[in-house]
Amino acid sequence: MKASLVIMAAGLGSRYGGSKQVDGIGPNGEILMEYSIHDALRAGFNKVVFIIKPEMEEMMRRLCGDYLVKKTALDGSPVEVAYVFQDFSSVPDFYKIPAERTKPFGTVHALLCAADAVHEPCCVINADDYYGIDAYRTMYEALTKLPEKGRALMVGYLLKNTASLHGTVSRGVCTVDGGKLQRVREALKIQLYPDGTLRDLAEDRTLDPDTVVSMNFWGFAPSIFPALKAYFEEFLRSEAGDSLKAECLLPVMVDHQMRAGDLVVEVLHSADKWFGMTYREDREIVQQELRRLHDQGVYPASLRA
Repeated sequence: MKASLVIMAAGLGSRYGGSKQVDGIGPNGEILMEYSIHDALRAGFNKVVFIIKPEMEEMMRRLCGDYLVKKTALDGSPVEVAYVFQDFSSVPDFYKIPAERTKPFGTVHALLCAADAVHEPCCVINADDYYGIDAYRTMYEALTKLPEKGRALMVGYLLKNTASLHGTVSRGVCTVDGGKLQRVREALKIQLYPDGTLRDLAEDRTLDPDTVVSMNFWGFAPSIFPALKAYFEEFLRSEAGDSLKAECLLPVMVDHQMRAGDLVVEVLHSADKWFGMTYREDREIVQQELRRLHDQGVYPASLRA
């Protein structure tokens, strides 16, 4: 089956204090998205789509793309690689971009920018998160059975495993019933404390550590793109469109689709632990985790061989 791994890599990484998507974090200088690509290919995916800023293309080809096109997928076909750009040129003509706005328009716009490159079931991920091989195997298997319309997939993670002691994080807090996603509420300021307590500072309430959250690990059929387009245009026409920092986010869009009765989302679970780099202080922990996985044989000596 043809299936794409779509990597959202155009974010600015403002809280991290640099371009964390291209920070060499592995034992041989591997960037975090190389682990996602490696895991996805051995799970059965045979196409990689990078959503990047235009000025990142040369760097992305050098870091990943040039060696990826020489690889063979599990089905024996050459790995297909595509690059799509998230910038203001893809914003609809009716919308006037505020002169002071520099921040990207968020993950709905990012995925929408890949519409012309993705014509098959796809797994959509963040560039700066580690999801684990089991998550990709689970997702690929589920994508092979995904109906063309009205259905989607999400790998859920436990909130306690996705927060940072070094500052607040934003997470899509999920309500799950019978294996189906019921609601996604975007919590923008979740703080983890040393005793394990988790609080939503924006709403001043304590959160259950075992709450399922979305880490932007989605499975979609190509039919999602018209819905993305309609939702993004609605966002631009709303008050949020006048903001210099508001983002149009995938978890919020999925929640909107579910409440409208247009989408049913199956929640998948992974045996692997998520980790990522929201803040620069998270880097050492992630580096240690990756070294441990290499030492255990989960990954070969070099991902670029």
